[in-house]
Amino acid sequence: MESAHLAARRPWVVGVSGASGTPYAASVIRGLLAAGEAVDLVVSRAARLTILDETGISFRDAHWREDLTAWLAIDAGHHPAPEPDVDDVRFWSAGDFAAGPSSGSYPAKGMLVVPATTGAVAGIALGLSKDLLQRAASVTLKERRPLVVCVRETPLNGTTLKHLVELDTQGAVVLPASPGFYAGGSTVRELVDFVAGRVLDAVGVPHQLYRRWEGQLGGAASGNSSGA
Repeated sequence: MESAHLAARRPWVVGVSGASGTPYAASVIRGLLAAGEAVDLVVSRAARLTILDETGISFRDAHWREDLTAWLAIDAGHHPAPEPDVDDVRFWSAGDFAAGPSSGSYPAKGMLVVPATTGAVAGIALGLSKDLLQRAASVTLKERRPLVVCVRETPLNGTTLKHLVELDTQGAVVLPASPGFYAGGSTVRELVDFVAGRVLDAVGVPHQLYRRWEGQLGGAASGNSSGA
């Protein structure tokens, strides 16, 4: 039975680069797991430093399962979150160019790069494949699978804007980490979950991370029970 599951497994590859905004990645991973999706995780070297800086958690190859569980068990406001089941997560080191996602024959559904640095954006747009994150994204594009690039930087210079246009031309979804307020978000977690929900929307993964627009003005205010 286990071998049959492995043969049928088609994960979403989640690439976490070193941009500020690692709570976006944690929310996306929680959303994928809640939807019953398998996840292959690639964390860049710079992202490990950002995770440590933003959460106090060290992300280590040898202890990735424990570290991932600890990371996902706190929300963007550093409050406890439900402890996730990470049994269907597979971790690949960013320096492992023999990893499954480095090959087009590996049966992935697509890839979500969240958050994406401008360096990752450039590397993916130019096909540099400097690490497994960039290589897996290039494979996703060449295999015509869904690729979402959640860029987290402001302001953007002309070079990065050109790279983002190139990614769009190649078929990627360029999704800036830009929270929307119409959903009534009043906490850091709600604003982070809005962006994560839009990432999942882009690849058709169902979730309940934010309140959707229903065409009625004032819905956010009426739906907000926290009061003034």
